[in-house]
Amino acid sequence: MSNKLVKMVKLNNLQYNANRDPQVYRRVAGHPFRIQAMLEGQGSAKVSVTCEGKTLKESTLELPGIFSYEVTFKDAGIRIATLTVSSEGQSESHDLLLDTEAHAKVG
Repeated sequence: MSNKLVKMVKLNNLQYNANRDPQVYRRVAGHPFRIQAMLEGQGSAKVSVTCEGKTLKESTLELPGIFSYEVTFKDAGIRIATLTVSSEGQSESHDLLLDTEAHAKVG
């Protein structure tokens, strides 16, 4: 029986839920998205964040541990970032919707 490597994923300090209103996580261009993963298990794990075909961050952590990364986009748009955790032949991926708007709402 394999255990989950990722206990929880947070986006902008809120537990990530793909079914939640995207407005909750949305950022204005130039403001960072904060991606965090609370990891379980033993040994070490390789963690990576990819978006639009590019690896944004790759690191190795001792388990259990917390992975944290901030990414900022200069222009508006909707992107899918993939958080991947691998340890001892086991791998787990989570897709995160990163929605950036051009300007902050007024009012």
